[in-house]
Amino acid sequence: MAHDESAARRSSAELTRAGESQLVAIGKKPVLREPDEAPKRAKPRWMRELQRSITSVDELAKRLGLSAEELEGARRAEQAGLPLRITPHSLSLLDRDDASCPLRRQCVPHADEAREVPGDLVDPLGEEAHEAAPHLVQRYPDRALLLVTDRCALYCRFCTRSRMVGDGGGAVPLARLEPAMRYLAAHPEVRDVIVSGGDPLTLSTDRLVRVLARLREIPSIETIRLATRVPVTLPSRITAELVRALRPYHPIWVMTHFNHPRELAAANLRALTRLVDAGFPINNQTVMLRGINDDAEVLAELFRKLVRARVRPYYILQADPVRGTGHLRTSLAHSIEVYGKLQGHLTGIALPKLIVDTPGGMGKVPVGPEWIVERAPGRTRLRTHRGVEVDYVDPPEPG
Repeated sequence: MAHDESAARRSSAELTRAGESQLVAIGKKPVLREPDEAPKRAKPRWMRELQRSITSVDELAKRLGLSAEELEGARRAEQAGLPLRITPHSLSLLDRDDASCPLRRQCVPHADEAREVPGDLVDPLGEEAHEAAPHLVQRYPDRALLLVTDRCALYCRFCTRSRMVGDGGGAVPLARLEPAMRYLAAHPEVRDVIVSGGDPLTLSTDRLVRVLARLREIPSIETIRLATRVPVTLPSRITAELVRALRPYHPIWVMTHFNHPRELAAANLRALTRLVDAGFPINNQTVMLRGINDDAEVLAELFRKLVRARVRPYYILQADPVRGTGHLRTSLAHSIEVYGKLQGHLTGIALPKLIVDTPGGMGKVPVGPEWIVERAPGRTRLRTHRGVEVDYVDPPEPG
């Protein structure tokens, strides 16, 4: 393992003690000082930015010229739906006057969120049915999903977990994650843990480190993945302090989520560079979204820019059938058509898989155009991206 396990455990213990009462020297006598009496440090920039996020209809209406549909959707979100939150950084990138802006459509509520269509599900990936322990979901034999918070820097209107994010719980205390940790320790077949939520990078660095340190106490866990959108929505969170704090727990892979080339602004690229330079491999998952990125030229530009930033385009995900997101989802046939236009026109390292995460939590399935035209014993006829049909002849069977 690339990290030092004893150092990780020591770091975890030190961080726990730091959150408890502190001893302060006055003269020669130690004086016990409670945490709320400790000297208060200024909040880091990213926390201050998060506090300035738009979270109400009134704030949103002051910043954007809202359409009637957006205003209705925002009022509904404020009262009962998926919460509204847009960071100052994300606000700076979107078009304030055009309701069809691809960045705006991802984060500004719309009246169509109240409309259900056939196939809509509250929990499309069956996570509640596959809960192995509180806050732990296991849908595959060798990996599990640890949900450590319900908060995100920005609430995407197509969120798979809209049933739970932003419900007021916030960060899950480490003590409440302990049953999940015990389950992982008792199931060594689980080698890969995805830390998600909400967004784990909305946690304080100290709290996140305690979670990672606890995971690293479990010898069978080989890889940790951080599923986060803050490189897109809150790049100021990717600080030198953060990467220094996380590096002892490598291998850590970052799974991020850029959907459109306009999201790769200078600040976002700097955040990606900081992560990659610190040894964090980054995979990107893009969701196919109607009127936002369901276009081969848009996706090709996004994937080329990601590769230049040393980020691997990993998946194009067919949007999950979350209740109230029908206006943002494409048909699977259209997604396959768009994907087919990328084949042969993008370098292999820039071409992700097109994936359907099947409803009910039955697992991910790769899909794509039909490149096999005909099968016969010992021969397969293939169609290339140029439209040419070519036979592949199998070698003779041995003996």
